[in-house]
Amino acid sequence: MSTGTTPSSDEALDASADRPDPRRWKALALLGFVQFMFVIDMTVVSVALPRIQGELDMSRTGLAWVVNGYVLMAGGLLLFGGRLADLFGRRRIFVTGVVIFAIASVISGAAMNPEMLIYSRFLQGVGEALAAPAALGIVFLLFSAPADRVKAVGIWGGLSGLAGTLGPVVGGLIVADASWRWIFYVNVPVAVIALALVGRLVGETRMERTGQKFNFTGVLTATAGLVAIVYGLLQAAERSWLSTQVLLPLFGGLALIGLMLLIESRAAAPLIPLRFFTNRTRAVGYLVGLTLSCAFFGFTFLTTLFEQQVLGYSPLKGGLSFIPVGLGIAFGVGLSTGMIPKFGVKPVIIVGLLGVTGGLLLLSGISVDTHYASGILPGMLVLGIFFGLAMPGTANTALYKVGTQDTGLASAMQNVMQQVGGALGLSVLVALALRLGGDRLAEGANPRAAATEGYVLSYRVSAVLLLVVALVVLLLLEKIGIQGDWATPDDKTSADAPLAGTGGADTPSGDPATAGTTTAGADDRTGAPPGR
Repeated sequence: MSTGTTPSSDEALDASADRPDPRRWKALALLGFVQFMFVIDMTVVSVALPRIQGELDMSRTGLAWVVNGYVLMAGGLLLFGGRLADLFGRRRIFVTGVVIFAIASVISGAAMNPEMLIYSRFLQGVGEALAAPAALGIVFLLFSAPADRVKAVGIWGGLSGLAGTLGPVVGGLIVADASWRWIFYVNVPVAVIALALVGRLVGETRMERTGQKFNFTGVLTATAGLVAIVYGLLQAAERSWLSTQVLLPLFGGLALIGLMLLIESRAAAPLIPLRFFTNRTRAVGYLVGLTLSCAFFGFTFLTTLFEQQVLGYSPLKGGLSFIPVGLGIAFGVGLSTGMIPKFGVKPVIIVGLLGVTGGLLLLSGISVDTHYASGILPGMLVLGIFFGLAMPGTANTALYKVGTQDTGLASAMQNVMQQVGGALGLSVLVALALRLGGDRLAEGANPRAAATEGYVLSYRVSAVLLLVVALVVLLLLEKIGIQGDWATPDDKTSADAPLAGTGGADTPSGDPATAGTTTAGADDRTGAPPGR
């Protein structure tokens, strides 16, 4: 229902869609390129670890933190970064995160000792946690027309999977021809280009704040809880699930999350409006994203181990072997963005989940005598295509009926699910594989055969999990089209309307260079008359 001069949400969407910003696709390309850099940085370093270990004389535990430190901070601080973007300006927080990431990349590349590299990787994770949710929030607001938004958010979701796949490829190419330090230095020109262009393509937006205080207690408990949980999951990759090093951070993290929920339920200006999570479609979408990331990161890591340790591939050859996965993802994303307007989100996600399941089952047929063309390539292609098919719909469910004032939080939650899913894949699935392999080795099996049995088990466990989630989607996900599925701040009838005290609608920052632009001006997103 509209009040005063403010039109209804449907009218607002139509009005906004009539005058799309001509810069929006260029802005998507720029922001997507930066997001690609963030995601690829999680996996690109993996093939360089042996050289890093030799040059910096790192222990195996220290070497693990080169990867884990980045994931820990990126996953633990994402909600904080998303809310900062909503409250203090999405473009401003994006720029801040990119600057931090670039500085940390230079420090990583110049690292002279293990401590310098590990701490700089922590700082890189902080940069991603600030910039990534701000970037997706900007994309959500740039594309106000529902059909364009489906395509844009779908492309964004597919980029994450593509980047995760190409990390080993890029890392293998760099390590083969240059120093491992260039894995970090190549981030700098990307960051410089982003900083130079973002002001020209993106205006500033933020939640309107009417004097309420920022809820730092909720920030601290939420962030500490997520950091502890991610840390516990990462520890489970190396230790028993019943060990103190695993149980203490996991239960401590859950306790902190519980405390955060109590604080947020009583706060006048909560970090996370709890009513935000009552929508079952968004909740199911987050579950799908978590499970897909778990299966995908587990698949990437385990297949890399299988190719290098069982089949004897070099890091470069192993990295290049993942190219078909990336091509399949790109094809699947394109297919999905065409299918969703015709069939809706729900059936496309289900088909995607079933297809990824099929790809994993194909891969579970590997043995010590497997040939790439017949034993690995078919499963990779099927998995890549259907993973690309599933991701755009999953990204759209994460932003389903989210008012513009909460886009940073919604996109942060999507990224949190990906980070936690990746941690699960690198802990639970890898632990299953390594422990079964160890048991078979203790029974006298051939080392290569024992390791392969472990990988097969993890592939099949992933397949079963995806089947269960496909059933959940079938039973619980709402039917989602592309019209009228996103709330606006002025839609008072929405269950996701702004909570009292959270600030209400987004407004331009007042920057004369950007205020009132169709890229970011609140007037253009909501369809309200100028000067509202």
